[in-house]
Amino acid sequence: MSSDVHHGDRDLEGELASPAAGQVGIPVDAICVGCGRIRVKRVRLEEVDQEPTADPASLEATELTSFKHVCYPCEGATWWNPVAVLSGLLENEGESA
Repeated sequence: MSSDVHHGDRDLEGELASPAAGQVGIPVDAICVGCGRIRVKRVRLEEVDQEPTADPASLEATELTSFKHVCYPCEGATWWNPVAVLSGLLENEGESA
């Protein structure tokens, strides 16, 4: 199992499966600029200033720009800063497809 599937006491796969993560895009761990909450979110490559043909497994969080996504504690769409590309979750999705 990849090291980025579980992070401390967080279940990243569970967070990714949640509707709050979004439906389309690559999984990233991101921090809400409003409340500081860290959650798994799906984001399209174009939303983080990457080419749609980029290989998500080779991306680093520092290469990604902030993106807008829903934050339920903030009660609306806020800016999120990527802190990690969760390539282990990408690998798991490929295995289950």
